[in-house]
Amino acid sequence: MNNELLTKTKMSEIVGWSEANGRRWVKHFKDCIPTVTSKNKVMYTSESLRIMMFLKKMNEAGLTIPEIKKIIDIEGIPKNEKEELRLIEKYRQDPIHNEFDEKIKGTIPSTGEMMIPYLEIIKDGEAYSASEITEELVEYFKLGEEQRLMKYENTSDIIFLSRVRSVRYSLKKENYIEEVNKLTYKITNEGKELLNESSSEIKEEIEELEKVVDPLTIVKEKLTDLTNELADNLLKQLRNVHWVKFEDIVVELLTEMGYGDGQVTQRTNDEGLDGVIKEDKLGLDNIYVQAKRYAANNSVGRDVVQSFSGALDGKGARKGVFITTSYFTEGAKKYAERLESKKIILIDGIELSKLMVAHNVGVDINHTFVVKAIDYDYFKDE
Repeated sequence: MNNELLTKTKMSEIVGWSEANGRRWVKHFKDCIPTVTSKNKVMYTSESLRIMMFLKKMNEAGLTIPEIKKIIDIEGIPKNEKEELRLIEKYRQDPIHNEFDEKIKGTIPSTGEMMIPYLEIIKDGEAYSASEITEELVEYFKLGEEQRLMKYENTSDIIFLSRVRSVRYSLKKENYIEEVNKLTYKITNEGKELLNESSSEIKEEIEELEKVVDPLTIVKEKLTDLTNELADNLLKQLRNVHWVKFEDIVVELLTEMGYGDGQVTQRTNDEGLDGVIKEDKLGLDNIYVQAKRYAANNSVGRDVVQSFSGALDGKGARKGVFITTSYFTEGAKKYAERLESKKIILIDGIELSKLMVAHNVGVDINHTFVVKAIDYDYFKDE
């Protein structure tokens, strides 16, 4: 990459996003993407472009904007291609990680179990990035993919990362570690002294540390409750809208999610297809959409999904999204999973409403809360 300054439009074009989609990603990650001012215009650098391309790769690996934000909060922005590949492979989404499993959750180390290993990893007094410490914890506890990526039930929070964040907050608040730069930590003298205490004293201190609660955790829990309530109310609205409006909504949602430019197909003789998303400007690779506004107890069975699959064949298409306000039967899910020549994604009413909330479709911002942090660059010498 050279030192040429880029406009937001040009940068989006190079990354492979439409102008609107690129603008949306810049807005969400403005704190991570560097800018310069040239001739009273905000311009972007080669480093800006690298970060945007990294974000696109994370999105293509199955991660949503909120999930990518949480990962960056824990790991920071990767500094080179090697770190990018490591993060992409580490957090790449796989269907096996999407379903909550109580047994797997039970094998993930608790905050108390991670306190001392966290300090041991940095006991040499050197500064370590959050991602380095997290990676060492994974190795220390010999965690597999499912343990690293398992999410809490009905949330997008990764259990292991949430616990690492809690450990870090507790140790920092009690002055056992200090943050020397953004997401960079080193052990304090108090931390070293704790490692030299007797096992009984360490146990007592860990019990006290476990009682320390990050206020952000409480806020996030309450926000999750509010989001779930909003999603439930949103789903009720969706079941009552006109079917024409419903088709418009699902196409708008998929467009906002960054899959391309979408449009609703003709209302009659649509051959079982309600919308199409053009992943590129020429329409060389299209995603076709089926939208069914059903009552809560009216399931979508295998036969309906199979009919949608046939409609895709009629278009020579390989990708489809079937969205409903109700739910899919097990037969329908298994049929979609077993398809080999094409990919059909099934989105039920619960997931649909949560996606709309996450991507600001059909909802307004009621309150905004800003949490500030130290700008470490501000205190560096020029």
